[in-house]
Amino acid sequence: MAALAVVLGLVLLTITRAGYVYWIHRKSVRRVARPSSTSTCAVSVFLGSGGHTTEALQLVAGLDGSRYNIRAFIFSAGDSLSVQRASSLSGSATQLIEIPRARRVHQPLSTVPRTFFLSLFGTIRLVVPRAGQTPLGDILLMNGPGTCVVLCACVWIARFVGWPTPRMVYVESFARVTSLSLSGKILSPFVDRFIVQWPQLASRSRFAEHRGWLI
Repeated sequence: MAALAVVLGLVLLTITRAGYVYWIHRKSVRRVARPSSTSTCAVSVFLGSGGHTTEALQLVAGLDGSRYNIRAFIFSAGDSLSVQRASSLSGSATQLIEIPRARRVHQPLSTVPRTFFLSLFGTIRLVVPRAGQTPLGDILLMNGPGTCVVLCACVWIARFVGWPTPRMVYVESFARVTSLSLSGKILSPFVDRFIVQWPQLASRSRFAEHRGWLI
């Protein structure tokens, strides 16, 4: 009975801590201030392969280079095309980081939990603080696909234990005109900014923001 009480107590503490961290997150999102025109940000960008990589690189191309420096391009294992394209844009200070893929195309859903957790364990290193700072910089930019969920989960684990974390910005794919992607539906409550590019999608999630076409 004593052991059961300890387990239940730990579960209750975990749930309470998770709820508190999420409440603080939503509160800070509402109150976040616009950065000054002279502030600079370090940005990490997830390249989701194929069209997702194209859109992510187009988003990067639209950033003001004097304010936003790209710290890292993150890509899934086996995505050689994204590596080639990122390499052509990378500066000397930009890292190319490979992480395990959470789900491959046409992978049976029954095997996804295993590959998801393998990806999670292989990605958690990216949020372990170095010299008191997050390796991912100030902003983590994502636009799909499913491995974004792993990255978001790692950031939330870091927030749960009190480590510094980047602001997560998820930009829904331009191809999503009438409905949100599965990744978008999952992540919209958990990222710091959830941006859609078509006005009709703003009503699909109470967390969505429409900023016009970004690519």
